[in-house]
Amino acid sequence: MLVATLGDLLLDVIVRLEAPLAPGDDVRARTRTGAGGQAANVAAWAASLGADARCIAKRGDDAASALVAAELSRHGVELAGPIAPGATGVVVSLVGADGDRSMASDRGVAPDFEPDELESAWLECDVLHVSGYALLREPIETTARLAARLARERGARISVDVAAWTEIRAYGPVRFREVLDELAPDVLFATEAEWEMLGGAYLTAPTGVIKRGARGCVVVTEDARLDLAPVAAEVVDTTGAGDALAAGFLLGGSLEEAARRGLEAAARCVARVGSMP
Repeated sequence: MLVATLGDLLLDVIVRLEAPLAPGDDVRARTRTGAGGQAANVAAWAASLGADARCIAKRGDDAASALVAAELSRHGVELAGPIAPGATGVVVSLVGADGDRSMASDRGVAPDFEPDELESAWLECDVLHVSGYALLREPIETTARLAARLARERGARISVDVAAWTEIRAYGPVRFREVLDELAPDVLFATEAEWEMLGGAYLTAPTGVIKRGARGCVVVTEDARLDLAPVAAEVVDTTGAGDALAAGFLLGGSLEEAARRGLEAAARCVARVGSMP
């Protein structure tokens, strides 16, 4: 099975705070840097779970680009997409003592992914997973629509992770719903806040996966609802847990098997620092 993802490959900077930030002063922290970004995370977790994986993303020609590309390769992920003059994106995750995190993102050249830079061969896959961040800005939004069409023509399933309620609020929930309706994903991943903001009960995806953090997940179809508790884990850092869940779910099987696999991957993810396996 080949899982392709489209979106961001970023430099992930994780700052685990030992105490709350003190304005104008210094607090102790532990830090980690490495590859990240929703598309890259899902591809890496899919590879770790036994799938072939490809990440399609635009990145810069800077030192960060070489670093994240090398790490993704070590995870067994094929990296596709253009390299352009400019900066590779960076996301800084501030992780509190309870493992919860807040993020500040600079996407670099990733949103500048032009449709004519997309190669059809990259869309030969079983599943194309599109990051919601790729649907919020042009020209990558048009590129994502084209990628979904090309992948579907080749028999692939399409999945979308809504990505961030704050971004959707700024973009416009109604407008974002229209984008989703056009893409018509087979599977839609969203947090509870994202699901409610978009009116999840009325979304057209055949399968919805509602990510509930420490309360597990809910899988919703036209005629079924499956509530699943999380897999027990000591929470160190929640960065990337939703991406791990998505990767596990996309590998297929019954709804319960897929969700359980995703929850097990999420539990592995939160038990360590970082968004990658």
